[in-house]
Amino acid sequence: MTEDARFEDGVERPLRLRAEDAEDLGVLAALIQDAVLPASEMRWERGRRRFSCLINRFRWEDKPGAERQGRGVERVQSLLVFDDVLKVSQQGLEARDADTVLSLLTLAFEAGEDGMGQIVVTFAGDGAVALDVEAVNVMLQDVTRPYLAPSAKSPSHPD
Repeated sequence: MTEDARFEDGVERPLRLRAEDAEDLGVLAALIQDAVLPASEMRWERGRRRFSCLINRFRWEDKPGAERQGRGVERVQSLLVFDDVLKVSQQGLEARDADTVLSLLTLAFEAGEDGMGQIVVTFAGDGAVALDVEAVNVMLQDVTRPYLAPSAKSPSHPD
């Protein structure tokens, strides 16, 4: 008999997850909600058909443990990599000014024909990046050790 995974099982391990369908993408979207990144940390490699971002994500998976143990909430730098990307377009994002900090809200997949479709990366302030993809092929990988969130608070959204 096997047991379900628990939040506590992954507290000190870096995440390395892959999304291969819309349901998987929803899991990644929950984990990267409220990630922040400089606009300069997004890269489109047309020849490799890859779009990637270096994000500072809030560690939602660790929040229950941090609150229970009375320690600060954390962020971690992670790579968010989209493969099999055919085209990239953006809306509402200013030119790549290194000082522009974006707040990532969610990811969504809009299915097309034969597994193709569009992944929309939505940022606060009505900005978005649309990725026309051959298939859902997304990877999230933590690349640094967690660090205390500079705000010392969990992100929140008004109702």
